[in-house]
Amino acid sequence: MDKHSKRSASIFRYPVLIAFTLFFAGLFVLDLVTPDRAYSELENTTLSQRPSLSSVSADGLNKFFTAYTKYVKDQVVGRDNWVALQSTVETKVMQKEQSGGILLGREHMMFARHYSILKNEEKGMAKNLAAVQSLAQRYPGRVNLMLVPSASVVYPENVPAGAPQIDEKSILEGVAAQGEAYGRFIDVLPALTEHKGEYLYYRTDHHWTTLGAYYAYQQFCETLGLTPFDRDAHTAETCEDFYGTHYSKARTWNAEPDTITWYDLQNSLTVWNVTGPGQPTEGTTTGLYDLDKLEVYDKYAMFLHGNNGLSRVEGSGTGKILVIKDSYANSFVPYLTANYAAIDVVDFRNYNYGLDQLIAANDYDQILVLYSYASFTTDPYLYRAGVAG
Repeated sequence: MDKHSKRSASIFRYPVLIAFTLFFAGLFVLDLVTPDRAYSELENTTLSQRPSLSSVSADGLNKFFTAYTKYVKDQVVGRDNWVALQSTVETKVMQKEQSGGILLGREHMMFARHYSILKNEEKGMAKNLAAVQSLAQRYPGRVNLMLVPSASVVYPENVPAGAPQIDEKSILEGVAAQGEAYGRFIDVLPALTEHKGEYLYYRTDHHWTTLGAYYAYQQFCETLGLTPFDRDAHTAETCEDFYGTHYSKARTWNAEPDTITWYDLQNSLTVWNVTGPGQPTEGTTTGLYDLDKLEVYDKYAMFLHGNNGLSRVEGSGTGKILVIKDSYANSFVPYLTANYAAIDVVDFRNYNYGLDQLIAANDYDQILVLYSYASFTTDPYLYRAGVAG
């Protein structure tokens, strides 16, 4: 046997090494020819783009290689499939009860992992309660606060055994015990607990369902002496195969998709062009729902066309209400069309002003602050509600 034949034979004695080399070489070639993605719809996140070398120095090279490593991780060919494979191995083979920071519970329910209250959450809770208190003092008799409990509070029996969770129920009871310090506190936990045998929270998403929002809305109506929206008088529409935010992180192999429900309402929605405090005069008018969103991954964004800074829903009732909210309110607000002629909706993530000029221009009959407990403790913008002027 000549030297060339011996070399060839010795190489083929390591088939696993050859396979791995060819595999990663193939990935490298595919990465070179595959266009970069700007956004991962499945993970609902922006992906890193190819970095450029800003300077040939130790600091410049360090920043470049750090950014390049993240870029390669984000843009690897088949990223979504690799994430799914990792989750499948962790949950199916290793029998883990969490994946991607999400607790995998009974009845195919997924829960956010929240073992303890962080310092910034303590400060956020106190700051935002102070903002609501200031709002209630400036507008006595008009302010209502609704803090929606997490699914783990309503369904503790479905949380994985032994998984420590904060005592959110006691925290909400503590807020309720403050009387009218924060206006009227709309305690929705009893109503949600009473109906827990129904489909109140999405299995794969952090939001409540349209039905869960309805039972909270009923409690709001009972507190204010209003007649609730009649669901039987309206046509319910549905969309299947909704995989939400929890699934984006966990990517479990046996996830049960959710169903989104909405009512076929013809009320209009105006998204205002906000350029300053007070009531805007220009905007875009459309329907309550962005049905095009049902064709993409983030289907929940169909409610109210997402989280706009300031919008108005034209209702069929009388008077005006201002809703200050996070995304939990998006499936709640359509019910208010039965009670008010105008429902103004503020999301401080996209509204950079205080509220006094807007309230003065509209003389609202009621003001509702509606947040999930989780986002109320972390929202860095709600303080604007407490700023006078």
